[in-house]
Amino acid sequence: MLLVLLAALCGGWVWFWHYASSKAEQAIAGWRAREARAGRIYNCGSQVLGGFPFRIEVLCDRASAVFRGDAPLELKAANIHIAAQVYQPNLLISEFQAPFTIGEPGKPPAMTASWKLAQSSVRGTPQAPQRVSLVFDNPTIDRINPSESLLRAKHIEAHGRIVEGSASNNPVIEIVLRSEQASVPALGPLAVTPITSDIDFVLRGLNDFGPKPWPQRFREIQAAGGRIDITNMRIQQGDTLAVGSGALSINDRGRLDGQINVSVAGLESFINAVSSATRQRSGFSISLGLGLLGGNGTVEGRRAIALPLRFQDGAIMLGPIPIGQAPALF
Repeated sequence: MLLVLLAALCGGWVWFWHYASSKAEQAIAGWRAREARAGRIYNCGSQVLGGFPFRIEVLCDRASAVFRGDAPLELKAANIHIAAQVYQPNLLISEFQAPFTIGEPGKPPAMTASWKLAQSSVRGTPQAPQRVSLVFDNPTIDRINPSESLLRAKHIEAHGRIVEGSASNNPVIEIVLRSEQASVPALGPLAVTPITSDIDFVLRGLNDFGPKPWPQRFREIQAAGGRIDITNMRIQQGDTLAVGSGALSINDRGRLDGQINVSVAGLESFINAVSSATRQRSGFSISLGLGLLGGNGTVEGRRAIALPLRFQDGAIMLGPIPIGQAPALF
């Protein structure tokens, strides 16, 4: 009798695993179809299913992704490993094997990307997504010709989730971006010194979260009079530390307008960096007295100065100091 019961349990588990694996495969196919409708095409040279008895695993060899749009991109990798627990087939966790190559479709790659660990997680269904996360340890991006370092970081992560509404009806989306010791040398001298950041913001004004390119989503926000609420911002570069919050809108040119109220400790170091960068570009330098920049305060126990971080048609100013230009969102 015991052997019969054991055989029945084993047979039932095998049936359950195949049932759960079919649900996971359907979820993967559904996510790929959803992304394809947004102009992001994912393919595998070959696909193998495994993981029995407790996991569902899909190995995608010779993986590729094509992002269509004004500046189409093609990414290629050796393989992607996708896994789910049998009791949670709608939580997909993927690991990406480095390196990736990046370039225009049908042309030799222009960049390579590598990392120690790259992982994503997606919770929900293609019809009702709930949460998406991306995590990279020691990511690097390099241009191939001419040889140039584009990005170096110790850690980068991004998380997005729906906090109000639903995917089909006026979703409000919270996004968290974190970086540790990230530098982007190609942007100039100010971006060479590593930055550690923690930024939380909320997107308001979307009609839905159906499959579509992000420029189209930003157009929806602009047309609806929506906004980007920065609920928390902490950025540290060298001796300079800035914290703040505020709100931004998107104008009809796709540019950011608005203000983030920021308290900055160690502003002297940042001014010196700006002055050095300005001198390298034009031969002129910036010299500002701290007494002209605002009142006194503290940030994490350090003396700080309150300054507005203003966005005007994409141009960025920290108080009287020009920072740069934010790219158009559409």
